[in-house]
Amino acid sequence: MQLTDNRRQITVGLFLIIGLLIFIVGVFTLGSQKKAFIKSITLNVVFDDIQGLKTGNNVWFSGVKIGTIKKIQFYGTSQVQVFVNIEEEAHKYIHKDAAASIGSDGLIGNKIIVITGGSPKFPFVEDGDKLRVNTTLSTDDIMKTFQVNNKNLVEITSNFKELSKGLVEGKGTAGALLTDQQIAANFKAIVENLKTTTESAHRMSAQLDQFSKKMNTKGGLADKLLTDTAVFAKIQASVNELQKTAKSAAVMTENLNTASGKLNQKDNAVGLLLNDPKTADQVKSIMLNLETSSKKLDEDLEALQSNFLFRGFFKKKAKEAAKQGN
Repeated sequence: MQLTDNRRQITVGLFLIIGLLIFIVGVFTLGSQKKAFIKSITLNVVFDDIQGLKTGNNVWFSGVKIGTIKKIQFYGTSQVQVFVNIEEEAHKYIHKDAAASIGSDGLIGNKIIVITGGSPKFPFVEDGDKLRVNTTLSTDDIMKTFQVNNKNLVEITSNFKELSKGLVEGKGTAGALLTDQQIAANFKAIVENLKTTTESAHRMSAQLDQFSKKMNTKGGLADKLLTDTAVFAKIQASVNELQKTAKSAAVMTENLNTASGKLNQKDNAVGLLLNDPKTADQVKSIMLNLETSSKKLDEDLEALQSNFLFRGFFKKKAKEAAKQGN
């Protein structure tokens, strides 16, 4: 009976020792994972939205776990302050201008805090420092953006479907171009005309290039005009003479204009004859009188020739005229 009790006590003792060892190993294991036995400093960050962060979640720096979330509490009116434990050895890589953001451990893993190192010109962080927030898109924001993009993609697909249907049915200008043979033929003719115009422009540019080369030929007319000072001086003299001639022609034209202007006035003889009806009638009357007097003079001369007193005189004149004619 006593032997059985001793065995039972030994068995219970062994189980207690094994359980205690397992407990100690578990505590040290969990402590090492949570870095509970490593000297650390405390930093804090204030977020507008912690997106599901929990106490005990990890803190990462450059892809390395350097601490855990110690405490979460409300801050101000609607913000949340998160306290994190950071390994003291890691603080020498984190500067005071470092920023913290919320990420995730994988695509759908636990939320974590990611710290960027900052600039070396700033000192290292110390216990109790507050990190600034690096605002990034959350998974929810990304999903919302995807949803909006999907809606837009559906609308674009629908619009493209209607557009392609209209093209097939020949609706609109583009559809008419695809289905109307006459429009297609006209478009083809336009392209041919553009091709012909382009070829003509190419030939013209080649001809202009040849012409410019000929102009640059030494000894040619263009070269002499551009380089020979004597030829240029003669051309300049000719131009000066042309300018003088043009000035003289201008003066002559001005004089003719002045003279023609005077013809329309009554302060001179010619203008008076051309513009005064009374004077014109008087001149006409004088001409008629002269004509009448001339006729009467002829009649008187004929009468004198018939008169016997002057007949011998006129016969003598006629004979002398006949001799001179011979």
